Order: sequence, then structure tokens, then C-alpha cells
Amino acid sequence: MSEPKLTVGICTYNRAERLPALVRALRAQDCPLPFELLFVNNNSRDNTLQILERLAAEPGAPLRFVTEPRQGIVPARNRALAEALESEYFIFIDDDEMPRPGFLSAAIRCFETHEPVACVGGRVKVDFSHDERPAWLGDELLGFLAETDYGDEGFWIKDETTPIWTANVAYKTSLFRDDPDLRFDSRYNREGKGVVTGEDVHMFRALLTRGIPLRYCPEMIVDHAVEPWRLRRSYFLKLHGANGFRAGRWELKDHPRHLFGIPFFLFPQLFAQVGRTLTMMFRTRRGLLRQAMNVTHALGMMAGYHVRWRENRASLQAKAG
Repeated sequence: MSEPKLTVGICTYNRAERLPALVRALRAQDCPLPFELLFVNNNSRDNTLQILERLAAEPGAPLRFVTEPRQGIVPARNRALAEALESEYFIFIDDDEMPRPGFLSAAIRCFETHEPVACVGGRVKVDFSHDERPAWLGDELLGFLAETDYGDEGFWIKDETTPIWTANVAYKTSLFRDDPDLRFDSRYNREGKGVVTGEDVHMFRALLTRGIPLRYCPEMIVDHAVEPWRLRRSYFLKLHGANGFRAGRWELKDHPRHLFGIPFFLFPQLFAQVGRTLTMMFRTRRGLLRQAMNVTHALGMMAGYHVRWRENRASLQAKAG
């Protein structure tokens, strides 16, 4: 087989039971380029390594694997990029995804027919075939489970209104060879089964900021198997709280009028969100979860601002001392 020109990267943690079916689906893909499968084992405590050793010995597209000792999704993703720099193209999917037929060929076709595209993202469909969809989980909440579907027509991505995620995204690896600073940000690391903390959001924004040509490819489709612990209301509340914390700690600007680092204007906003939530609890439950998520986001944002303030004070005191 020729040297791989495409690397499909999968970061994996304690999901050994899913790997054989995932590898079979990837090896069954039609692809105009020779490709390899790269697994980054992030210190799994199950029998992931034994499963990968067995799968590597089976026929089909070559499979190699490495272990990233630093725990978390950011070190694992950056290790995958480092391991794939000699390939021409690199595709990320997650270990809880399953690619549909035509996935790889659609990605390569998009690169070859839509110059100068350097990053391509596809559809992510939440798969409820293994766990029943809760009655309260409306379509408006599926995006918080990584569902991505912008229709059947491809288009150029110009802004943050149509994000693409590492659950299904392909890059020209020259992006990362030519720019060593273009990596997943360690501030957004997530370890184990923590809630999502936005490493792929930051990467998407970094690509937009750099003016990298991005494209949506509807023929690239993966099915996302959501674990039962994510099909609970508490997950959505924690997720939105974590997103608010991230924004308050690292992304939003400081304000001169604040209380322990928390801008004054956030307090009436929080009280208003709590009031709306209480009103909905007593009058109607329609949309209640989404409204409660606004409350946890506001609380997370305030906590993030406060942590930033404390860290800045400690830094100034250390310099003064």
C-alpha cells in the first residue's frame, strides 16, 4: 500500500467496546487516497490497548495507536495532530461516532473541488437507536449534543453562526505544519467524562480569525451515540454553566465597575433570568430547561469573572512582593 495521504484521527478514552465496529466502518469506506487510522489512547483504564493491538493486526487500512500520558482531550487532540503532520489531510472524529458510507470520499472530494478550502466540516446526527430519546429533549437542544446539520447544500463558512466541530472535521495538515501556534488551547481541556469545555469552539474561532477558508460539506455524515449520562437535564445545566465560566474567565473583557471582579450589570441580568425561570415553573413548563440553562450560564460567567479577578490580584501581589 502507498504511504497514507490521509490520516483519520480518533482520540479514545475507556470506550474499548465501541472500537471494533468503528474500525470496521472506517475500513469499509471508499476513499480515492490511501489512508490510515490513528488512535490516541488517553490513559484508558479498560482493555483499549489490547483491542487496538488486535485490530491493528487485522486486514484493511493500516491502524496505528499511541498513548498520550497527559490526561485530557486537548493533549490527546494535539498529539493526534503531531502524529499526522506527514499526511496531506487529517480528519477528526470521536470514539462515540460512526461514519456513514461515503464519509471519507466526500471529504476528499470537497478539498479537491473547492479550492482553496483548508478545513471542511460535515453533519453530526445524534443517534438514539441505543438509548430512548427523552420526551423533554426538543430539537432546539440537540446542538448541545454536537448535532450539526445546515441542510443539503454545501457553502463557505464565513462566521460563527454555522460552526463545525471536531466530531466531524477535516483539515489540510499544512495548516498545522506552517503554523505551530495553531493548536488546541490547554485552557479548554476536559478530562474523563467532564462536560464539554470548548476546545473545538476555540479552534473554530482561531481558524476564522486567521482567515482560513472553511466549508460545510453535507455529504460527510457521522452518527453520534450519546451516553445516557448526557441525556439528563443536569448535563445541560452543567454544560451551560461551564460555557459561561469559560467566557467569564478567559474571553470577556474586564469592566471598571465590579464587585469582586464581577461586573455590576451582571447582577440584574441574573435576577431577571431567575425571575423568568420561576415564572415559567409556575405558569408553563414549555422551554423551562432552556431558560434554566440561561441561569447556569449567568452563574458560570460570574464565577469565571471572579476567578480571573482573584488570579490577577494574586499575580499583582506576587510581583509587588
